[in-house]
Amino acid sequence: MKLQESAENYLETILILSKKSSFVRSIDIANALNFSKPSVSVAMKKLSKGKYIDISKDGAITLTPEGLKIAERIYDRHVFLTNWLISIGVDENVASEDACRMEHIISQQTIEALKKHYEK
Repeated sequence: MKLQESAENYLETILILSKKSSFVRSIDIANALNFSKPSVSVAMKKLSKGKYIDISKDGAITLTPEGLKIAERIYDRHVFLTNWLISIGVDENVASEDACRMEHIISQQTIEALKKHYEK
């Protein structure tokens, strides 16, 4: 199933937050993304229904194996693209913002080719 960019961003954010804290809640995601809590709650219900996240009774949000796989792929792309853009002279903040958009549309073949070229 191909997820929309917003769903991928949510999964990536959950991954990043879970690296900082073992307990991730909807409010943490809302604060990180500067979104309203109701918007995040709706998205979390959809991700839970799609079996990308689990939500415990106390509100802790964790990635399922499928959600983790997607989040790690998106996060890896973000880190690589940010570093690559910085290496060619793009400002760090601009590079991160651009990488955030690019990470969702670039094909796996292209990202692998870029990585191979970058390593040279």
